[in-house]
Amino acid sequence: MKILVLGAGKMGSFFIDLLSFDHEVGVYEKDAKRMRFTYNCQRFTELEEVKTFKPELVINAATVKYTIPAFNEVLPYLGEECILSDIASVKTGLKEFYESTGRRYVSTHPMFGPTFANLNQLSEENAIIITEGDCMGQCFFKDLYSKLGLNIYEYSFEEHDKTVAYSLSIPFVSTFVFSAVMKHQDAPGTTFKRHLRIAKGVLNEDDYLLQEVLFNPYTHDQVDQIRKELKELLAIIDTKDADGMKQYLTKIRTNVKRDIESLKS
Repeated sequence: MKILVLGAGKMGSFFIDLLSFDHEVGVYEKDAKRMRFTYNCQRFTELEEVKTFKPELVINAATVKYTIPAFNEVLPYLGEECILSDIASVKTGLKEFYESTGRRYVSTHPMFGPTFANLNQLSEENAIIITEGDCMGQCFFKDLYSKLGLNIYEYSFEEHDKTVAYSLSIPFVSTFVFSAVMKHQDAPGTTFKRHLRIAKGVLNEDDYLLQEVLFNPYTHDQVDQIRKELKELLAIIDTKDADGMKQYLTKIRTNVKRDIESLKS
């Protein structure tokens, strides 16, 4: 299959490397310097080159802010049978965009990224395939993600956004709060250093991505739940309620244990 990847960033380069030995892969990237470390693929900086390549599938790996603009830029140079696809972690507006084009499409979300994931060992990572879209496109990504050992889940666009609101907004907001109140430590403890590494990783993400995750319409309720839990914990601390603290620790240990067991199953 002829596959065009839009963007030679970290995830774009990952897909180029992943696909280039089984498919004829091209990459379109305006900044030629970003393609220095891509190999076994055709490199395009002009849209006319894309037209000549005649891709059968486009994987849009542009950052969230530019996902739809990247599609709009390349669309006039694609054949009618070319399947559109994205790997965006925020799907806001994508369903409406795809439907407006009248083209075949498939939307997925590899729930990992270069910041934390070991891209050579992904058996503990997840991927979401949106159920709305082209069946052949879905089958392509199911096969691809299965070969990587990823745990595959199928959600609608709405279900995806709800999942992202939970799985991304809670750790993002928790990290923001930690970062906002932290002070320099000459001799930080192990837990502090681990939180600091996580904070550095999260804050290295694209600002627009962080914004869009938090502006997800389902994020408010998740953040509000954090506020309620902090209020409860603060009351326990202020009253030095030993029994209340024991019950609270039991509750959160149960939550963590349940989620760990769920991940193992």
